Amino acid sequence: MSNDAVDTPNHHEDHSSLPQGIHETEEEKKRHWFVGSVDQGTTSTRFLIFNGEGDPVASHQVELGSLYPKSGWHEQEPLDLLSSVEQCINGAVQKFEALGHSKADIRSIGITNQRETTVVWDSNTGEPLYNAIAWPDTRTKNLVRELRSRELADTLTELCGLPLSTYPSSVKLLWLLQNVDVVKQAYEEGRLAFGTVDSWLIYRLNGGAQAEKPIHVTDSTNASRTMFMNLRTLKYDDKLLGFFGIDKHKIQLPKIVPSSDPKCFGKLTTGALAGVSIAGCLGDQSSALVGQCGFNAGRAKNTYGTGCFLLYNVGSEPVISKYGLLATVAYDFGALRKPVYALEGSIAVAGSGVNFLMNNLGFMEQSSQITDLALEVEDNGGVVFVTAFSGLFAPYWIDDAKGTLFGITHHTTKGHIARATLEATCYQTKAILDAMEKDSNHKLESLAVDGGMSNSDLCMQTQADISGILVDRPAMRETTALGAAIAAGLATGVWSDFEDLREIGQTGRKVFTPQMEPAVAAKLFKNWERAVEMSRGWMKDHPE
Repeated sequence: MSNDAVDTPNHHEDHSSLPQGIHETEEEKKRHWFVGSVDQGTTSTRFLIFNGEGDPVASHQVELGSLYPKSGWHEQEPLDLLSSVEQCINGAVQKFEALGHSKADIRSIGITNQRETTVVWDSNTGEPLYNAIAWPDTRTKNLVRELRSRELADTLTELCGLPLSTYPSSVKLLWLLQNVDVVKQAYEEGRLAFGTVDSWLIYRLNGGAQAEKPIHVTDSTNASRTMFMNLRTLKYDDKLLGFFGIDKHKIQLPKIVPSSDPKCFGKLTTGALAGVSIAGCLGDQSSALVGQCGFNAGRAKNTYGTGCFLLYNVGSEPVISKYGLLATVAYDFGALRKPVYALEGSIAVAGSGVNFLMNNLGFMEQSSQITDLALEVEDNGGVVFVTAFSGLFAPYWIDDAKGTLFGITHHTTKGHIARATLEATCYQTKAILDAMEKDSNHKLESLAVDGGMSNSDLCMQTQADISGILVDRPAMRETTALGAAIAAGLATGVWSDFEDLREIGQTGRKVFTPQMEPAVAAKLFKNWERAVEMSRGWMKDHPE
């Protein structure tokens, strides 16, 4: 299969010939049509089955482990990612049928995934050649510094929308080529296949190397996280590949296709849904924007998951940030529609900071208890926690910071540190919102939220207070999985256009209104910025 994506103007095929049943009434659609969604995240995998109204009917979840072989290293077993997906599909279908539904009514499935996590495998055998290097991994920090010193390094962002950092897939692949002999040998012999988690799963769910025609694809939202794709052409860019020293004739890159398509992603070959089409694919943060129905320019969402990711829809032309944000593909739904772009602010540590208090320090038994612990005190008691476990991402991009607690006294309790942990995510979100306002010349009036930490009323009220804007939380918070289901459903006739989705997720929303005096919020944020500056330099070998 060619590594080159087809030209952008032509790769949105006309899918007006939809599957049989498209002429059913709206009532029949809602009653009979279902779409599945694989939500493969950093700490767990889930499979959810949605009805035509966008409500989850059945689901199954499997927790995932991670490997930390060295400080700053974060790996996952690729075969574990695959088996977790297969388990979740079978488990959810069993529950779905137990409710009296038929799996024959599941029209298609979508996939959403952790994005920059990098997988390499042998195209001859279909077996992984190394553990997946997860998106927060910082082993490449020295490599990134070397890359930043290269000629043309400052021109990359204009092409791909991303700055050089430990975050994107490109530097992870380059590290593998430089440090893992079996990967380097496969590259030299032309049998090295590269992909993000979506590509790996789609490849294996379609039968892998044993398939008659192995399917090795990615969608443009995931491809835009590699630093290999030109944002405007949605094709691999020779200048970008050349900068990283990647010879596209020696490596099998996934073909870039739209996020919503009835054929490009193939079909499941095994398990409870064997034969069902994979018709949608979106990186998890793009998927959450779609699940929040952020289809209009100016709409924004923030997902509080393992990390925290704020996407702002900027329309059909990319906006290259001047203030530390990323430019990315928001979604690309084909069928003659133009791709839509977003500005993104990425925070490495959000829910993982809560897990740190729970697992490493034993503050509580369940992550959901963080709010109760934080409410034991009236405020943070002067404690500020810069949760730079993987350095700091947007808008700071400080890779030599370490997690740092400031302001600890004899008065400090677990409750103060719990509050400071929640506030760290809210402060970084405020910094991203300020950068987005500068890039777009527009102040957001409200922010749609989802993800595990959004369940905390205290955290969301704090976010509203610190940011000075409305925080809008849906009642149904499975928005990331819903986005992939929407991509698949649009490709297979469950929904015909965005108009059909207007009412999805709009009932039962809760809005948090700022209650803090702006001057007080500004003082707290200034204190946070001071702490960020003081956390710099902890990773330096020879402090100045």
